[in-house]
Amino acid sequence: MRVVVTALANRQFDELPTHVKDRVRRIFARLARWPDVSGARPLRGPLVGQFRIRTGHYRVQFQVEVDRIVVTRVGHRDGFYDD
Repeated sequence: MRVVVTALANRQFDELPTHVKDRVRRIFARLARWPDVSGARPLRGPLVGQFRIRTGHYRVQFQVEVDRIVVTRVGHRDGFYDD
């Protein structure tokens, strides 16, 4: 499956520490094998329809569409789900 990173998620990715970027890149590669991805959890409440995968203290939020995975947010867990 194709993985697409939104402009917002790309900016957030660019601001990550280098060692975290490597881990997040590996998550992007794992997402390409959807639905055979371990660790993905569906979100609830206003974020229904979105999923998240964590790596240490960082999160990758994404949604599954028919033919692609869209990464919508990347960031530290502190305040990650706040608007």
